[in-house]
Amino acid sequence: MIQPWLLPAWQRLLDLGERLPHALLFVGPPGLGKRELAEALAARLLCQSPAADGYACGRCPACQWRLAGNHPDLLRIVPAAEETADIGDAEGGAEPSTGKAKSAQILIEQIRALQAALAVTAHHGSGRVVVLDPAEAMNVYTANALLKLLEEPPAGCVFLLVSSAPRRLLPTIRSRCQQWSFSRPSSSALQAWLAARDGQAEALLALAGGLPLAAERMAAQGLGSVLSRFMRDIAQLPAGDPLRLAAQWDAWLKSKEALAAGFGMVTLADWMLRWVTDLAALRLGGRVRFFPACEAVLAALAARVSIASASNCYNEFVHIRRVAQHPLNARLMLEDMLMRYSRALSESTP
Repeated sequence: MIQPWLLPAWQRLLDLGERLPHALLFVGPPGLGKRELAEALAARLLCQSPAADGYACGRCPACQWRLAGNHPDLLRIVPAAEETADIGDAEGGAEPSTGKAKSAQILIEQIRALQAALAVTAHHGSGRVVVLDPAEAMNVYTANALLKLLEEPPAGCVFLLVSSAPRRLLPTIRSRCQQWSFSRPSSSALQAWLAARDGQAEALLALAGGLPLAAERMAAQGLGSVLSRFMRDIAQLPAGDPLRLAAQWDAWLKSKEALAAGFGMVTLADWMLRWVTDLAALRLGGRVRFFPACEAVLAALAARVSIASASNCYNEFVHIRRVAQHPLNARLMLEDMLMRYSRALSESTP
């Protein structure tokens, strides 16, 4: 499914027709639907009878193979850790567990396997499509291996690369692709998206930075109710005990609700950083971005904190977010985080 805000780009791709470049690079923030756009284009290119609106018909043999996950001319390259995701699992099943964590990188062995697959004639017709996402998951060796394919592409092969961090790609990779950049949807598009969803969607959309698909994933995880508790707890902290709240949050992170929603220390630290970002922004004359539902609370807090304290608190939480992946002691980390926050609030404005 192509999201409404990407339909103009979809039409431009269709208008290119046979002038479509052999390599496209879709870039923009995560949560916009870039991967879905790439998949729709791949389906269109492989379809034997595209519909009048440009989409794949879904009925021809090529579409049936693709929908079954076994089209031999559709090659997806994703990190091993993501190979079991529905949209990226071309084999239709997870690998047996080996006891080792799967890599979050795209490995050079995957590109070598791709080279071998492209060295033989296409199984059906003359076209093949390679979808590689996220492109920034390649290290320099993997990227150089892919570069050889982009420099001398097999006949009839189209490469569709997707990236949320294009600056992490080799310049030579970027130069071999036609880059299509996407930004956050317009206000009108977001309002239309919100109109079809429940009351929690607006809070999740703001927390996701205006990225609708990221908000949808959060809602699907059950993070809506988790977010409600977070906002309630942190809003009451100035009048409460940070050590007591740390103990409550420590138990919360171990609860069935948090585990089921995938809510852990990293997410909590990220939300705290965003809360402090809004606080510092208000203190510096800016606006609330991530927690508009708590704007009145944040404004009252900003009025009592000094600019220096707000800025220092933000810098401290940037560091906390970086080390939240592997806390040596979760309880101590929570206590330290909330004590730092409380200390910043206690430093009155000059």
